[in-house]
This record gives sequence, structure tokens and C-alpha cells, in this order.
Amino acid sequence: MDSREAYRRGHAIAVRGASFALVAAIAFGVGLFVGGSGSTQSIVSRIPLIGDGLDATPNPSADLTDFWKAWNALETNYVITNASSTAPSIKERIFGAIEGLASSYGDPYTVYFPPKEAKVFAESISGSFAGVGMEISIKNDVLTVVAPLKGTPADDAGIKAGDQIITIDGKSTDGLSVEKAVSQIRGPVGTTVEFTIIRDGKAIEIKIIRDTIQVPETEDGLDEASGVYHIALYQFTASSADLFNQAFVRFKNSGSKKLVIDLRGNPGGYLDSAVDIASHFLPKGTTVVTEDFDNKEENQIHTSLGYNDVPDGTKIVVLIDGGSASASEIFAGALQDHKVATVIGTKSFGKGSVQTLIDLGDGSLKVTVARWITPAGNWIMGNGVTPDIIIPFTQADAIAKKDPQMARAIKFLTTGK
Repeated sequence: MDSREAYRRGHAIAVRGASFALVAAIAFGVGLFVGGSGSTQSIVSRIPLIGDGLDATPNPSADLTDFWKAWNALETNYVITNASSTAPSIKERIFGAIEGLASSYGDPYTVYFPPKEAKVFAESISGSFAGVGMEISIKNDVLTVVAPLKGTPADDAGIKAGDQIITIDGKSTDGLSVEKAVSQIRGPVGTTVEFTIIRDGKAIEIKIIRDTIQVPETEDGLDEASGVYHIALYQFTASSADLFNQAFVRFKNSGSKKLVIDLRGNPGGYLDSAVDIASHFLPKGTTVVTEDFDNKEENQIHTSLGYNDVPDGTKIVVLIDGGSASASEIFAGALQDHKVATVIGTKSFGKGSVQTLIDLGDGSLKVTVARWITPAGNWIMGNGVTPDIIIPFTQADAIAKKDPQMARAIKFLTTGK
């Protein structure tokens, strides 16, 4: 077996094993969400670094003449203009070139970490730092809040899904990667981080005190007036399936035949938890999601475990919004495509890709290697899940303490319209 084939096979094993375990949107556990048992980490934290056997053969179709011209021109002509500055070393220039190569793909999740940043990233995904309790990502080239986590400092400070983060502690986020943003946001418990965010075209200044993050995973109960049972999932951790199972037993014991599964503001987490929970609603072997490697590897189809134990005659609504991402989108998309639930709310975030880490000496290259596709063949990445019934939730609704999305779900379940 040659080195290329050995790498290809090792790569496939590492990616598939990890992607089954975890699909959280990229910043969920990278310094922003930490603390408490079962903290969700970024997908790459579950993937062994791949490095040995990488092909280092120069690509004969890559003409590097202009690169070396630029290298030599900079080395010959560059003059330092700040007394406190120094010219980059040869290694630092190589790191910069690799960073530029990765960024040229235009994918915010394909990133190169030079040695110092690689070390920070590795520490971040260990969940050893305090943060503010929100998930962030890049959307339309802007650092954007996927969702604040319920009951966290970000939530308490009024951060909303869709907020665009323009500055962190007065420094512009233009061109900033998620990982670098995370390194600026995290810090010791009790310290303050300041944000400038854009919401509805207006700039807002928000200060948040960092803390260790504790987030409830589920809430459930019966609305006596309507007879509708609701189960809210705030994340998909390793323990979420068990917690959902307990709530699902309470739902069945309630005698209700009307169920709302609330995934609003749920930024994702473990894929196996999403598959496990979806298995209550889908027959064994039914496709939940396909992991598509674009013909570079054989596609991986993740299927229902086949609990399929929903009481006969039960009507189901899944609530989503712009803060529903990753595993939430996989779950909602599966139930929607198989027509076992009606999806209500607003379009989900659209995080549907898989990353792996490749060890490059002291640095690390994080590469998108697959995409998530719903059973009906819809790409989640960039598209999200579009509800069957679109109902906005406005700032005025929040101020008035109204929930038009839940109200619409109850109406649908009780009237069929």
C-alpha cells in the first residue's frame, strides 16, 4: 500500500468515526461554551490528528514562479517602518503562505493554524476555559451569532441569533476566523468582554461578564389547556438522548397525542444523539442523514435505530429558527422529509459540513471533508431547513413576552390548520 492510499484509508476512518460522534457548529465548544458535564465540543476535537503518510510530492501543474518572485521581492525590498516590529522569519512566512492557501478556498471552516494558534485551539476544544455561552460562525463573510445558549451570560445580556459581531473589545472582526474570534472572546471567569453587534441595521454595544457555562439540556411539560405536550432540546450532547427518552416516556404517560419538539436556539452537538432521538419517529433503517464526501470517499448513510414508538395518531411539530444548526437541522430535516412532522418557525442557520484536522509539523490544517444531505437530497450547508409554515418571532414579540411560533404550533396541532 503506497503512502497516498494509506493516508486515504486512514483519513476515511478518522473522519467517519468522528463525524458520527459530533456535528456541533464550529465555535460551540471552542472557548465559548465550556463548563459543566457533557459540554459539546467542535467536531474536530473528536478526530485524531492525521499527518503521517501525507503526500509531499510537488504538483507539476502548480506554477510557483510568481510565488517565488513575490517571496524574493519582499525579502529584497521590504523595510520595517515600526521600531517595535520585526520581519517575519522564514517559518513564519511559510505559515502565512499556508494560511493564504487555506483561505483561498473561501470556506470559513477550512483554516490553517500556525503552531501557536494550533496549541491554543487544542486547549480550547478541551473545554478548559470560561466564556460567554454563545455559538458563533461565519455567515455571508461576517462573524455571526448562531445562538446564545439558554441561561448563559450571552443570553442574559440580550445577544440574539443572527447578531453580527463587528468588534470584540474594540478590534474589528473583519476577516477574522471563528477560531481567532473565540481566542479573543474567552478568558478568566469574572472578566468582561465588549462587543459591537449589528442588529436590524443598527449598531449596539454589549458588555458580557465571562463565566463557566451551565446550560439545561431539556425541558418538557403538558399544556393543560390545549393538551399539547412540548419537549424543548437546547443542545445535542452525549446525554441528550437519555434525557429525551425520559421526557418521551413522560409524554406517552400523559396520554397526549399532540407533541411539539422545540429546537429553537439549539446549535447542535452529537450526531449520534440526533440519530437516536430521530429513531423514536422513524422505522429502522430509514435514512436520517447522508454524509457526502463528493466522490472522494464512499458516502456514509446514517439510519434510524428503529425505536419507532410514537403512539398511534400522534401529530408532531418541530420548531426551528435561525439559531437551530447542525444536529438540529439534521433532525428537523429528517422528520420533515419523511413527512412524520410539520416544521414551523423560521429558516435554520445552515451549518452542514464536516471537518478533520491534519497535522502539519507544529501546525494544524482543519479541512472540510464532507457535507450533510437530508433524506430528500437537500444540502444543509448554506441552505438550512425551510419550515413548512413560516412564522417570525420579532423583538416586539419578545418584549411583549409572546411566542407566536409556539402559538402557531398549538393551533396546528389542535385544529389541523
